[in-house]
Amino acid sequence: MVALHWEKYFQHIREKYNKMYRVQMPLVTPHVCRHTFCSNMAKSGMNPKTLQYIMGHSDISVTLNVYTHVGFEDAEKEMQRLTDAKSEKSTAYRKISVS
Repeated sequence: MVALHWEKYFQHIREKYNKMYRVQMPLVTPHVCRHTFCSNMAKSGMNPKTLQYIMGHSDISVTLNVYTHVGFEDAEKEMQRLTDAKSEKSTAYRKISVS
């Protein structure tokens, strides 16, 4: 299969859905799925160099600056994760010190 076939499948699905439902489905293409995949893998903590290899980019800046999309909520979750990790480490240290 070539990319054009996938684009046509996506287009057909979108058109069929939009005829059936009032809330319209936005334009989704295989390329949009590529961006989503890259963003989700980066958010899950995948090594950036590994992600660059999987995406087939010769330059890491393309992977991180063009394909990876993060927002305020992502930054907020990451800060909370770091706070929780620090709290757990502190609690574990206190348990060892008391013993």
